[in-house]
Amino acid sequence: MTHPRAHGRHDRALRTAAAHFDRRRFLTLTGAAAALAFSTNMPVAGAAQKPEALPGMIAEYPFTLGVASGDPTPSGVVLWTRLAPRPYEPAPGNGLPDARVLVLWEIARDERFLQLVRIGATWAHPEFNHTVHVDAQGLEPDRVYYYRFRTGPWISPPGRTRTAPEQGALPNEMRLAAVSCQAYHDGYFTALGHLAHEDVDAVFHLGDYLYEYAVSPTGGARAYTDRTLPSWFNKETVTLEDYRLRYALYRSDPDLQAAHAAFPWFVTWDDHETENNYAGASDENGSPADGFLLRRAAAYRAYWENQPLRLPQLPQGPDMTLYRRFHYGRLAQFDILDTRQYRTDQAHRGRWHVPGPEVRDPAHTMLGATQERWLLDGFRGSRATWNVVPQQVVLSRRRNTATAASPLSMDAWDGYPDCRERVLAGASAAGVRNLMVLTGDVHVHNAMDIKADWDEPTSRTIGTELVTSSLTSGRNGSPRPRNWQALMDANPHLRFYDGRRGYVTVRLDSEEARADFKTVDSVTAPGAALATAASFVTVAGDPGLRAV
Repeated sequence: MTHPRAHGRHDRALRTAAAHFDRRRFLTLTGAAAALAFSTNMPVAGAAQKPEALPGMIAEYPFTLGVASGDPTPSGVVLWTRLAPRPYEPAPGNGLPDARVLVLWEIARDERFLQLVRIGATWAHPEFNHTVHVDAQGLEPDRVYYYRFRTGPWISPPGRTRTAPEQGALPNEMRLAAVSCQAYHDGYFTALGHLAHEDVDAVFHLGDYLYEYAVSPTGGARAYTDRTLPSWFNKETVTLEDYRLRYALYRSDPDLQAAHAAFPWFVTWDDHETENNYAGASDENGSPADGFLLRRAAAYRAYWENQPLRLPQLPQGPDMTLYRRFHYGRLAQFDILDTRQYRTDQAHRGRWHVPGPEVRDPAHTMLGATQERWLLDGFRGSRATWNVVPQQVVLSRRRNTATAASPLSMDAWDGYPDCRERVLAGASAAGVRNLMVLTGDVHVHNAMDIKADWDEPTSRTIGTELVTSSLTSGRNGSPRPRNWQALMDANPHLRFYDGRRGYVTVRLDSEEARADFKTVDSVTAPGAALATAASFVTVAGDPGLRAV
């Protein structure tokens, strides 16, 4: 989503770094390591390891940012925390030594931790901003577990997680939630507080976990009267320190902490975790790629540090493999996409525009060749009842007028129609009968039928797209935004449109999928009630949304 902001404000240090930056060398393994060390203060291979922190060096409670789990498999799950006694303060004033800290972890069958099943120890390294990623293995499939961390005398809050069923199993059901777009400066994460009390097996975050925009001393639309945020939040994030501090701000929110502690999360990014509307190595202003790739390296580094992700996702310079596949027994296969890192630059600067010839260039790609091939191979190999594709931007066609030459969003899949056609044709050729796309980005709830021919409303329906609204982005919203009637008239496959904040829950079983669109009326003040605005089902083997 494009938002007004001051353009061209690049950090002076980043510009200076870019002036001495050799992109060709950066894109080699050795060059990437050296450039990453230069731009993020990471040691290159062979550098001396930081000393071990002595007992008593952490004098304040360090688990201020809570705990999280993610990417569950039948035998394991990633556990996450970060040591941050003073999370809003940059080093060296953040209450931590410039040393590695020993952290113990525990997994139990019960909330009181009387039945421990796994224990271990790991290091929280200053080079990783004292974050902890434990890839806990040896767990039983399809089981709830509880986990926590210890360091010195301090014990973290507990978290609850769940492993996936065995790949060959057929569970009775799966319940999930889809969330996206949580701009701190646009309001309270009230919807996440409600989500923490839902009965779901996992949460899928579809992007815009944080925003790069400045957050005022009063927290923007939160309009704090009981606190004043530090001045360094009141600027756009550009450097690694900027991004790390912004994650600390977001993760200090109690509703976000509660939702992370309640369920395992699968995360993917959109644009704002780095910069608005970027595409591959191109930023939104057309700046030199060298400087932007340094910024992207910092953003990707901070993203990995602050999410429950495994080591294969650890970025190498400005590159990070985030697309990945998970199974929930034979009930569902999840192909999580990255529609930012590999895409070619948007046509017409990513705006709403009547498509020109450049949009139909077969080389104009949303996914890049490798990811697209991986996705189509996954469709061909799937034996799941439901093929679910969590991703970022709207896949279905969206006209904003009923005219034949209507403008379309060049930042969404409408701006990459050949790539979309190859993906949908690949799903059909592979025999995928129950395609479900989960989408964020646009700050509204939409329910859409995916059509074989967008110009023919009676053409075959080949899948379902569920678009979750933002958690806060866009502030309060309304049930019927100003363009509600125009979009409903222009898009017969659009079955539902609501502009309030919220999330979507989905229940999958072998016979049908049910989606419930949850909303809150206000995010600029805390405490709004949760409501279900609409519910739809789609029957297995007979795609198409039916209101219930």
